[in-house]
Amino acid sequence: MAARKSNRSGKPAAEAREARGAAEALGDELGAAELARRVAENLRRKRKARGMSLDDLARASGVSRAALSQVETVKTNPTVGLLWKIAVGLGVPFADLIGESKSGTSLLRRGEAQVLRSLDGKLESRPLTPAGASSLVELYELRLAARSTHASEAHAPGTHEFVVVLSGALRLHVDGESHDLLAGDSVSFTADRPHSYENPGASEARYHNVILYER
Repeated sequence: MAARKSNRSGKPAAEAREARGAAEALGDELGAAELARRVAENLRRKRKARGMSLDDLARASGVSRAALSQVETVKTNPTVGLLWKIAVGLGVPFADLIGESKSGTSLLRRGEAQVLRSLDGKLESRPLTPAGASSLVELYELRLAARSTHASEAHAPGTHEFVVVLSGALRLHVDGESHDLLAGDSVSFTADRPHSYENPGASEARYHNVILYER
């Protein structure tokens, strides 16, 4: 888990600028306004269920109180990176912040899934886990642009990732080592440490990523 940081270093303004510039980073198909409302509702409910104040969550996540307040009051659209930090601070799966609660059998059609993008537009992620599925597992289809890299912060303790390359080339960097993968190759690793994905090829890399959370 990322180290806890002080929130007195000018981070609120920087995070606010980052969040304001991220309207296209999340929810192209879902709609930015609807996604912001859903995230705010889920964040508030999860935080209160854990008895955490905004200050408590700020200390646990490394996200400033001001930025958290903006997300909870639907005054901004958070970035993918910001939501990952919040999810780790709360100790919940990423999907718990962007999904809707449903019970029984859930079906997710291809056109219904919200497409999430990184701020630089190099990474595109499409959640494949229907609402109401187990909160211990998440499935994503990802596309990483040619000759680009996407860095991921450490997830919650005990989290594992399982990756299957569908097309193109992918290089995983974790624990000081690099692993080259081609279409049909797969890899699993402990994801509670910083890691990154690199596409060294001249064409887009497409892969499935399964995230497994510890019970």
